[in-house]
Amino acid sequence: MGKDPRSFESPIKGIGEETLALVIFSSMTVLPFIETFTRLFNLNSIPASQILVQHFTLWIGFLGAVLASRRNKLLALTRDSIFHREQNIDLGKWIAKVTTFLVLVSLAWGSWELVKIEMDYPIDIAPNIPRWFAQIIMPIGFGLMAIHVYLSSYQKHLHRFTLIGISLLLSISGFTEWMFDLIPVVYIGVVVIMLSIFYGAPIFVGLGGLAILMFWSDYTPISAIPAEAYRIVVSPTLPTIPLFTLAGYILAESRASERLVNVFRELFGWIPGGTPVVIVLLCGFFTALTGGSGVTILALGGLLLPMLIKDGYSRSFSLGLITVSGSIGLLFPPSLPLIIYGVTAGVSVKDVFIAGLIPGILLIVLISSWSVFQGRKNKIELKKFIPKDAMRVSWETKWELFLPILILLGVFGGFTTLVETAAITVIYVFVIEFFIYRDIKLKELPAIVIECATLIGGVLIILGVAMGLTSYLVDAQIPMIILSWAKVTIGNKYVFLFLLNIFLLIVGCLMDIFSAIIVIVPLIAPLGTYFGVEPVHLAIIFIANLELGFLTPPVGMNLFLSAYRFDEPMPKIYQATLPFFIIKLFAVGLITYLPFLTLGLFH
Repeated sequence: MGKDPRSFESPIKGIGEETLALVIFSSMTVLPFIETFTRLFNLNSIPASQILVQHFTLWIGFLGAVLASRRNKLLALTRDSIFHREQNIDLGKWIAKVTTFLVLVSLAWGSWELVKIEMDYPIDIAPNIPRWFAQIIMPIGFGLMAIHVYLSSYQKHLHRFTLIGISLLLSISGFTEWMFDLIPVVYIGVVVIMLSIFYGAPIFVGLGGLAILMFWSDYTPISAIPAEAYRIVVSPTLPTIPLFTLAGYILAESRASERLVNVFRELFGWIPGGTPVVIVLLCGFFTALTGGSGVTILALGGLLLPMLIKDGYSRSFSLGLITVSGSIGLLFPPSLPLIIYGVTAGVSVKDVFIAGLIPGILLIVLISSWSVFQGRKNKIELKKFIPKDAMRVSWETKWELFLPILILLGVFGGFTTLVETAAITVIYVFVIEFFIYRDIKLKELPAIVIECATLIGGVLIILGVAMGLTSYLVDAQIPMIILSWAKVTIGNKYVFLFLLNIFLLIVGCLMDIFSAIIVIVPLIAPLGTYFGVEPVHLAIIFIANLELGFLTPPVGMNLFLSAYRFDEPMPKIYQATLPFFIIKLFAVGLITYLPFLTLGLFH
């Protein structure tokens, strides 16, 4: 077969990204583990190891973003990526490509300006390691992504050169000043960015483009955006994101899901609706670890759908259950959205974890109850409970069954920090899957690390540029303006909560959860404080609503992923998820208006 003329091998393929990603992940894992060991035995620790791990997060984020652009896996609202060499120019996609290139070049330039300032006034983050050395990955990363966009845009040199031509034109200060005086640049820019997102530009391009546009119109240096990106990505808690995600990816590549299915089926298969209950628990477990409902649907969907159909459940029910179960673990530790919310809102991550436990269990109980009802209705043949078999499969899966206990002990036991718990989790999962169960061979580890780094890069680059946009909104006192409006317009706490639910539902179906947290939380947190909503209660309301947004037509993220994974038309996915949407809507109402569900464990 001939090569697809649109396919393109990135020029950065040969830089040894597999080796670099392995080294970074290994260092991120080993350093916190050593820190825990030395503290428990009163030994000398490695100097500045915590700071180094935080900066490794920056490196793995940008390395992953470069990998994601090369592998066409940057998060976007469309399934058709713009990162391929087309023969002819399509106006909509051309706008998306030009905008993406402009944003990346601007961010690369702004990052380099930040690095130059750091070079002039160097500060060491560790012995003999200046901060600018850690930050140099930012201009390199954005620059490599811009090169990739340029070289993979069109087959013809003339078509590709239009990207550079527009960039050069806009770099002429006299031209931009003339344009700024003549036309409403900001409004036109916002429309262009929205069009770009519609035609396939990555989500971070929309957020970064808006931030660049706002800062530029306010005569603020663009270096403010990478400065904010650096600040959020190297925050002390954020290394847990790549570490827990790597643990989840290793589990997903092993036969852990099959073993856990066997355990849950032996334990719960006698219940009407037993298999769906098993799937809800399993998906919740994997989503909490990997941090993304999409990963769960894509990784486990092929195993779970045939299992449900074989047991006698309809295809529609099965599709709906898997689609909804993909996001059900986001309220359980060590959920990445909960971690990011805590970091963004300045709320204790541990408190947010505690607050999410009862609401998470409530969601599982409600969805499982509907599954039990369907099992009775369809007269599904039940599996007989055999204690001997249940004990046997539980013993065979004992190492993986202990994992949630290990995480909960680490998070709530007070023996280790959250980052140290994540590092211990990675080592534990690595040992049991590679050496005890031997499901994965060591030669397969680089591919797993690359897949994990790709997802992490797609998430962290969104967080970084979204933080830049949030910084502008805060500087422009947008939260204070909204608060002043709310004081006059909204009558009481319950009206506020009702309007918040509607607003977050819209946000959830239009934005990914990570950028929504960074951009929206600073806007609503002052409102929550004013109307007397506890910060941790607001956190769970927010995440629960965003979970529901994943299932909200027309553009809920899980709906797209499910349609893609199971090759089904969107209307069929809408129909399949409708009963589950209603159930989750009811659950969100309970979580919102019954605060004791969230705050009960604190009393």
